[in-house]
Amino acid sequence: MAISEAVETPIAARPRSLWRDAWTRLLRNRAAIFGGIIVLLIIAGGLAAPFITPYDPIKQNLRASLQPPSPTHLLGTDVHGRDIFSRILYGAAISLRIGFLGALLGGAIGVVLGLVSGFYGGAVDMIIMRLVDIQLAFPGLLLAIAIIAVIGPGLENVIIAVGIFSVPTFTRVVRGSVLSVKQQDFVTAARTVGAPNHRIMRLHLFPNILAPVLVLLTMRIATAILTAASLSFLGLGAQPPTPEWGAMLSDGRDYLVLAPHVATFPGLAILLAVLGFNLLGDGLRDALDPRMRI
Repeated sequence: MAISEAVETPIAARPRSLWRDAWTRLLRNRAAIFGGIIVLLIIAGGLAAPFITPYDPIKQNLRASLQPPSPTHLLGTDVHGRDIFSRILYGAAISLRIGFLGALLGGAIGVVLGLVSGFYGGAVDMIIMRLVDIQLAFPGLLLAIAIIAVIGPGLENVIIAVGIFSVPTFTRVVRGSVLSVKQQDFVTAARTVGAPNHRIMRLHLFPNILAPVLVLLTMRIATAILTAASLSFLGLGAQPPTPEWGAMLSDGRDYLVLAPHVATFPGLAILLAVLGFNLLGDGLRDALDPRMRI
């Protein structure tokens, strides 16, 4: 009996990793699972659009203008006779591209600035954070509009604008995490053995601040999609006849009474995408919180 207990005790006491615990908690979060399903469906729809859409998203058919939803056109047609269902699926790929690339661009720059600011401190920290404070003084959408006004409209420029206005948020979150982690014993030990600063930041600090960065990245994708749709709605983002959700919403605002479906379905697509990423981000935040470890 004693031998059996000696064998079973190490297995029962084996510690569970933070990532395994996080995955377990995430699977138990129904809201996060719901958000993840929405995100996966949108991604699948965007990737499969060329294979499952029944119509060309930019080909006009004026004889089918403003038709309501029907078996022929599942979500109806717009004023130019283009199938809305096909345009929404193609628009999913465009919106996801803007969201992911814009958030990744802002995250890459913000992580580097936050690491440098939090690690070195002093004058470097003061200069970086004052520049961040100046940028935060402008509302995000207003800053994006100003950037687009300078570099011109277009999808690539929207990605740049979204990335630039996302930088301050990543910088502040990463800096705060670095200030906490750099006081840990393993960082002190790395300094003691003579590890260079870039190695400490890359191999010791960055892996330990990855969790809040992933959470913020997920939620900034939703913000990027919404901002890109807002810019396209104002005519500063995707240009006709690109099937982008914000541009489709703008096209349908003149027909809210005559044909409300033209604006309703692109609006619902934006709503679902933002809701899905926000729910998933909230779930990741709770799952990766070390204070909630099982």
